[in-house]
Amino acid sequence: MSTRSASIRAQFRELHESGCFVIPNPWDPGTARALASLGFQALATTSAGFAHSRGLPDSSQALEVEDALAHVAEIAAATELPVNADFQAGYASDADGVAMNVRRCAGAGVAGLSIEDATGTEGEPLFELPEAVERITAARAALDDGGGEVLLTARAECFLVGTPDPLAESIRRLQAYAEAGADVLFAPGVRDRDQIRSIVEAVHPRPLNVLVGSDTGLRVADLAELGVRRISVGSGLARAAWGAFLRAAESLAEDGSFAGLDGAAAFADLNALFGRP
Repeated sequence: MSTRSASIRAQFRELHESGCFVIPNPWDPGTARALASLGFQALATTSAGFAHSRGLPDSSQALEVEDALAHVAEIAAATELPVNADFQAGYASDADGVAMNVRRCAGAGVAGLSIEDATGTEGEPLFELPEAVERITAARAALDDGGGEVLLTARAECFLVGTPDPLAESIRRLQAYAEAGADVLFAPGVRDRDQIRSIVEAVHPRPLNVLVGSDTGLRVADLAELGVRRISVGSGLARAAWGAFLRAAESLAEDGSFAGLDGAAAFADLNALFGRP
């Protein structure tokens, strides 16, 4: 591991030790560089943003692990910022496969990566807890073997897949993932203040990542007050860009109007941004 990689990974770990920070999600090198220019301290990939840019749905079956690894490496190389990889469920059906792919993801230059417990199937949307724990344990061992200090985030997808009593099940799972060696815990889909506070308290002292993919009325300061350590936006920025694109294109196609181009970024501003090394 290079001195630069070690420094970036140490920097990423330090961000999780106190306070609260936003880790926005680019979907290509251009958006990564744009976010870096705004002063964010770290970035995270978005599987949905990447998949949609390729004309594919957000599904672990839609993309091969090779696609994901190439994308992660491209984002990590785009800036000097630490990058956390949205690595879905490890792109593997068993714990050994998760370990192998996690090693490869760490080798792509990331400072952290996340593993979720969703199966991607309708009948059994989550891995049973013992198997989910085994997969996190395998990921932890793979990262430790690499000796690279890559941060491991474990995701409980209970709120997203409609698990009965998602709060209690998320807490049960996240506590088990912490014991299995996860550094950061994440329950995407939780929005209620009291539920967020309950998860923060349940997983303490591990840091909690909260996903804010739409305007819920909460601000960064509100989440910081609840004890949240890290805030991501997932596909939110990508969907905002798609929304502007589709509105402008539909206006042009249906009405022959160019009004949707109002508010577009200035050509000179983009050239200036990407002209910098």
